[in-house]
Amino acid sequence: MSVQEMVLQMGNKTLICNDPRRIPNKSLWLHGNPLASPTPLLLLQLSAISLASQLIDLCLKPLGQSSIVSQIFAGMVFGPSLLGHKTLMSAKLFPARGSMVIETVATYGLMFFLFLMGVRSDPSMMMRAGRPAFIIGFSVFFFTFVLCGLLSFVLVKFLPLETCLVNSIFFIAGAQTLTGFPVIACLLRELKMLNTDIGCLALSASMFCDILGISMTAITLAVMDPKSRGTLTPLWAILSAVALVAAIVFVVRPAILWTQSRAPKGKPMNEMFIISIFVLVPLMGFMSETIGQHYVFGPLVLGLAMPDGPPLGVAMISKLDTFASGLFYPTYLAISGLRTNIFKIHFQALGVVGLVVLFSCVVKIGAVMVPAVYSDVPVREAFVLGLIINARGIVELMIFNLWKDTLVLTDEGFSLSVISVVMVTAIITPLIRILHDPSRQFIAIKRSTIQHSKREADLRILVCIHNQDNVSTIVNLLEVSSASEESKIAVVALILVELVGSNAPVLVAHQSHSVLPTSTSPTSRIINALRQYENQNEGFVTVEPFTSISPFETMHNDICRVTVDKRATIVILPFHKQWAIDGSIGSVNRAIQAMNIKVLESAPCSVGILIDRGILSGSTSLLTGRPSYHVAVIYIGGADDAESLAYGARMASDESVDLTVVQFLFFGAENTKDRKRDSDLIDEYRQANAGNERFVIVEEVVRDGPDLASSIKEMVDCFDLILVGMHHPASSLLTGLGVWSECPEIGVIGDMLASPDIGSTASALVVQQQRLGGKLISRGMQPVVGDRDQLVHDVPYDEPARGSWSISMGRS
Repeated sequence: MSVQEMVLQMGNKTLICNDPRRIPNKSLWLHGNPLASPTPLLLLQLSAISLASQLIDLCLKPLGQSSIVSQIFAGMVFGPSLLGHKTLMSAKLFPARGSMVIETVATYGLMFFLFLMGVRSDPSMMMRAGRPAFIIGFSVFFFTFVLCGLLSFVLVKFLPLETCLVNSIFFIAGAQTLTGFPVIACLLRELKMLNTDIGCLALSASMFCDILGISMTAITLAVMDPKSRGTLTPLWAILSAVALVAAIVFVVRPAILWTQSRAPKGKPMNEMFIISIFVLVPLMGFMSETIGQHYVFGPLVLGLAMPDGPPLGVAMISKLDTFASGLFYPTYLAISGLRTNIFKIHFQALGVVGLVVLFSCVVKIGAVMVPAVYSDVPVREAFVLGLIINARGIVELMIFNLWKDTLVLTDEGFSLSVISVVMVTAIITPLIRILHDPSRQFIAIKRSTIQHSKREADLRILVCIHNQDNVSTIVNLLEVSSASEESKIAVVALILVELVGSNAPVLVAHQSHSVLPTSTSPTSRIINALRQYENQNEGFVTVEPFTSISPFETMHNDICRVTVDKRATIVILPFHKQWAIDGSIGSVNRAIQAMNIKVLESAPCSVGILIDRGILSGSTSLLTGRPSYHVAVIYIGGADDAESLAYGARMASDESVDLTVVQFLFFGAENTKDRKRDSDLIDEYRQANAGNERFVIVEEVVRDGPDLASSIKEMVDCFDLILVGMHHPASSLLTGLGVWSECPEIGVIGDMLASPDIGSTASALVVQQQRLGGKLISRGMQPVVGDRDQLVHDVPYDEPARGSWSISMGRS
């Protein structure tokens, strides 16, 4: 150690003496040491922590671990528990003189991280969650606080504990009552459970619990302040905290809302306004410290008071999220790991603290499950909810660091507390992943398909609309779906809006209006178009619009939930590619593609992906009275083709629709069982449409895959809409066609129709029949048709076909 620096240990305190006149030489070329200067040292520390966090996270992700475990471990790697146990590592990379700098940087970043968590959160969701969330939140706080406190009292009373452990155990037990909603929100986002029912309930319950916990913490900090003089000082500290909250809610928030309302519509927020809000964050932290509260108290309340979502919430998150969440937040977690020393832990303390933590977890699970089950939450989900409420994270670490700095916790108590956070999180996160599969609640046990519905049954369609450019095509598709007095159509429209700038996903149900709203927002224009369709088909059509505001990666849960609630027969999804006017691909949205794949995997009914090439939009709308509409069904075989045929047959009952069923037959397979099943199925639809001259069946014999592709390319321009099944049984007809498939989720023929190389202007609907019990219905084969198992309802077998006709074609 150089003479310019001296480190003194005095009990639990470390004193560092530096010569202020010394200017370290940072250049290697001048034989200097860059780490002797605080700036290069800080940069190397941040880089080392970030790199270690990413590497550990990469290793633990396959085990289902949360990122918080990786980030705390990254600090422990460099701390006294592992590499830092040797003085060389601690003296060079993380010396005592550099601890103040990195802790200050992490503290500053922590304020902005919790401010962003507040911005993302929606306090009003506590009221929307209602009584169950309040009861669960109160139950968790009350029973954990009381029972863990009693356990600590019993342990102190009847066990011979060390003095330092006696002083710490009550604080550690009290910390178990914390249920930080920032921690819950981070975990739910990582598990992609934000917009599930159990996720929304967990967030709401944790917010109620946090109100009680923050109040208790504020009172504790005020009472424990070593500078308090007299009994009135804690009271003044509490009243000042209430005054700060009131000033933020009733002064700062209205001023921000007023400024936001004066911003030009559709334009980004003024840069100076956003910077002014960022300046308020450390100012609120300063005021919190001034009144005797933790420095994150003011920034967190300020974030909660901010309007979430666009334009302000989105702007703030887009500018701060990467640095606050990606750099400073992991750094603060790593610092907690750096300060952890497992070699200071004694066996007795480990057993006592472990017992308190385990007992608190059991109590929390019980305190959650009893009111949750009473509120009709299934037992399995109630248990998962209890695991989620047990999540530990940044809030607990922040309290433990505060208690260590104020000497409430010893090095041993702090290390045990941090390890308890890691262990609890490491255990519950994989358990939640194993026990909770959101798609399980959508597994269908009854058929919900067009093919297996009765002819007079209402058709319930869920249409998903991403932007208003798709509305014309959607309305036209609904129009040709043939609503009538005998078979009405119930349309559930789900407008998809990506959640940005908030933690809380929202599913909005729009009220029906006798007068169309005059708002010019995109959502209002979409709803107006659907209402016009409903009005023009009054008595035959009902439209029920919803808006799903959630991340695309979890939006499929909203789609499937609404599908179950509204008992939809088919879901219509937007294709992830948009076509430009000249026929080329204008835009590609991979988030939509990923969403579609998840819906296909878990939907409780049939699914159709609508490939909109624009031919159905604009002035060609059927609402203007287009006299004829040409629809084709490509039939190769399989359950999905049977579903598309059933949908097409329904369309054929509309007088404006000419339907052509093109059945492709493999040359030389005339006597196979598959051919007989296909013929029986199509014969039923021929008999069902007897007398309908707009229902035409064309049989075309092909020899191989290239022959099939050539036939399809030649016919597509003759139609406005083409229906085709998504998947087909293994067949020589499809050999080689899927080698260059760009979109395998829509199948070989669907990918062909979506390709820009086909040069067609026809839109396509690619249909997948419902999976029953989580598996496709008869994907590999079609059901055998028997005398008591007709695939088309109410069709007599012995009735001769009249009116409908067929053509058999062979290609030379």
